[in-house]
Amino acid sequence: MKLPEPITLSSGRSAHIEEDRWVPGAVQLVVDGTPQSHVNLRDPSDLFFEYMRRIGHVIDLFRTPGAPISALHLGGGAFTLPRYVEATRPGSRQQVIELESALVDLVREAAPLPRRASIRVRHGDAREVLGKLPAGMHGAMDLVIVDIFAGSQTPAHVSSVEFYEQVRPLLAPGGLVVVNAADGKGLPFVRGQLATLSSLFSEVAVIAEPQVLKGRRFGNVVMLASQVDDSGSHSELDWLPRLLAGGPHPARLLAGRELSELIGTTKPVTDATAKDSPAPSPGIFGREE
Repeated sequence: MKLPEPITLSSGRSAHIEEDRWVPGAVQLVVDGTPQSHVNLRDPSDLFFEYMRRIGHVIDLFRTPGAPISALHLGGGAFTLPRYVEATRPGSRQQVIELESALVDLVREAAPLPRRASIRVRHGDAREVLGKLPAGMHGAMDLVIVDIFAGSQTPAHVSSVEFYEQVRPLLAPGGLVVVNAADGKGLPFVRGQLATLSSLFSEVAVIAEPQVLKGRRFGNVVMLASQVDDSGSHSELDWLPRLLAGGPHPARLLAGRELSELIGTTKPVTDATAKDSPAPSPGIFGREE
């Protein structure tokens, strides 16, 4: 497989595509030494990273399994999850917001999107683009995935109440917001995100490897948020227990009282208090910075 040359992004970070030595036909996007996306071009339903597999199970379980959905992805990477949605829910309508146009071109060259897929790419900062989306998208998105990283960190301006207030109106009834974040000791960033989501949505849950959720090990955490229906009698997240059965194992899911205990006295994050997520220690991904 002939791969394109590495590029320099507008942020000054370097990005390149490399082959997976162990999975034939798979490639990986690496930004400044941090693996950001993995795509099995022969089987886009095969998700490699643990947190991606957790999100994949969410995509499988919510709504009618296999039926097309409308999805908005904030953060493009190598389009791993849009490819997964198309593979498992063919006919879905998807849009991706990605800041780095050069990154989109790099990925398209190395790993073209399926021709049949309905995937539109909007270029620009996620928060700025959210404010310019057409009125027809409001109340129309079944799924909004927030997976925004600048290098190995989530930027502060896409972690606040004000940011999620732009996301919430896009959801269709019973729609779901899925947020990926990485955090370490004590989970200060994740606790802030959970407090923020809980201030805006009636149902919030979090799933991750148990040691990560205990704040003992740096890793990815997947957060889910939705609204209860108007009658208040039906939970949009009643399928959550099945997430644990799907793995990856070990896994722990917190909602309700346990989630409130994790949040504790942490306040929702606002633009005035927002900070970037913590950076991982050098070499945590098997590479020295």
